[in-house]
Amino acid sequence: MSELINNSRYRKERLKELILKLHEGESAATVRAELVATLKHIPYGEVVEVEQELIQEGLPEQEVLKLCDVHGEVLEGHIDLSAAQEIPDGHPVDVFIQENKELLAVCVQTKEWLKRLDEVADASFDEYRIQLLAYFNMLMDVDKHYQRKEYLVFPYLEKNEITGPPKVMWGKHDEIRGQLKGCIDLLRMPELTKADLSDALDLLFLPVLKALTDMVQKEEEILFPMCMDVLTTEDWWNIHKQTLEIGFTLYDPQKEWIPEGIELNDDAGSAGSLMTDGTIQLPSGSFSAKEIMTILNTISADMTFVDKNDKVKYFTQGKHRIFTRSRSIINRDVRLCHPPGSVHIIEKILEDFKSGKASHAPFWIQMKGKFIHIEYHALRDEKGEYLGTLEVSQDLTHLRKLEGEQRILSYTDQNKEAHE
Repeated sequence: MSELINNSRYRKERLKELILKLHEGESAATVRAELVATLKHIPYGEVVEVEQELIQEGLPEQEVLKLCDVHGEVLEGHIDLSAAQEIPDGHPVDVFIQENKELLAVCVQTKEWLKRLDEVADASFDEYRIQLLAYFNMLMDVDKHYQRKEYLVFPYLEKNEITGPPKVMWGKHDEIRGQLKGCIDLLRMPELTKADLSDALDLLFLPVLKALTDMVQKEEEILFPMCMDVLTTEDWWNIHKQTLEIGFTLYDPQKEWIPEGIELNDDAGSAGSLMTDGTIQLPSGSFSAKEIMTILNTISADMTFVDKNDKVKYFTQGKHRIFTRSRSIINRDVRLCHPPGSVHIIEKILEDFKSGKASHAPFWIQMKGKFIHIEYHALRDEKGEYLGTLEVSQDLTHLRKLEGEQRILSYTDQNKEAHE
């Protein structure tokens, strides 16, 4: 009998029988007892193979989707991870796992908050509702976690002819997203009452928290160990490079993963790169040329960039400029853009910036009844190499007069118009 138990084909056939019993209506507790009695532990890869075979043999994907939670519950704690590969710090799978820790922590906080519902007085319910909405807004961030699986990881599984489990898991993602959206939509209703929320707990709120935690188990006990076995280092590197296009979930990786044997070109590292669609990809996000131009021209400051060769390369074109700029200064030596009497100061600033003696030079002046603040910043790359100088000029007259507070909740059309 021990030889049979150690036989992969036997284990898979037995697991398939147990899952089909669930399909036929057998209780999860009964099937779990049979599983423990006959198999005890199942290698993670065999669970994936069984799901794939069931779909290939005609069990509809929707049925597998319905069974997913139940057979996940049956298998919990009985999946053998002894052969799972070690995961390097900063690796895409490590990032997924760190995100899961944050998600689980928010799930725990949310459950604890829901337990307090009976104690909440009617007069305090609106504050309670707003805090609960904040928790669910945080949980909705899981969408980025799921999108990275769907659009970056699953295609590599499909290339390796592993198609069934990704489809099933994607279906669960959509269910969870729909449930989270339902929770958020309900909590955004100002007329929501304590009784309404209480009625929705078992129908919507508690099920989605369980679905989120169950997905973490499926990922860490089955999906991620299998992916580590199937995907190559090059696959993971491609996933890593595209991750920022989607973003992280409740977690900001502290270590940059660069696998051994991967050669970085000038555009592939932390400096950012120009994507094939024209998007500018940077370490903290991305935007199109049109978007960055609009951002720079909207910031309430004038900026002028002078490169390492002291040539003016760029200036912003906002609505309310402080100093007049013309495109005729582009590629002009910055010294020629200042009055002769101040050129020696510009020379000194550039000399100090290039030598590393200084990195910041602030000035402020009174001009036509306005208080103008001017700063020069040395620009250096991650290795400390000088790239150029950024001049930033701001009219701080209005800001110096501010008193008290104006919080975001006090926003009105009148306030909006006053600052335009």
